[in-house]
Amino acid sequence: MTRTEIRIGGLGGQGVILSGIILGKAASIYDGLNATLIQAFGPEARGSACSAQVTIADDPVDYPYVLNPDILVVMSPDAYTQFAPSLKPGGMLLYEEELVHIKELPEGVRAYGIGATRIAEELGRRLVLNIVMVGFFVGVTGIVSVGAAEKALLSSVPKGTESLNLNAFRRGFEHGRSLVGAA
Repeated sequence: MTRTEIRIGGLGGQGVILSGIILGKAASIYDGLNATLIQAFGPEARGSACSAQVTIADDPVDYPYVLNPDILVVMSPDAYTQFAPSLKPGGMLLYEEELVHIKELPEGVRAYGIGATRIAEELGRRLVLNIVMVGFFVGVTGIVSVGAAEKALLSSVPKGTESLNLNAFRRGFEHGRSLVGAA
């Protein structure tokens, strides 16, 4: 890997920014790579458009903004509508398959879906859907190591929720690995 640009999109309250923080922390602190994070969100606390732009690279990142992501992660229909046209041809789309309905994709895009909200609800906390998506991201892409992602996760979630979040991560990771293995 030389440079991978990632955009994560969803709604405020879905943990979009925390997802970007965990991926950037896993890459930079625990895997020894370089990473940047840019975050954007609407004025409302919950329910407005929200996105995180993460760049992970072997070399220092000289420009942190993501214009045409290599990987797009979307957790809401609006995020898909807004960001899918910017996905690089040949890129990768990871999406919440029970909320986002795929229409047209740029040429050569590989798309992988997961019912992250359903899995989070099965675990007893809908709020961990973002952690399911982080695990899914790691399982499908392998851009950051599992160990680094788990360490970043544990250092980023509230005390007392570590076990729940690790279970959410592992469920997403296992689903991602099963899809990639099947491909």
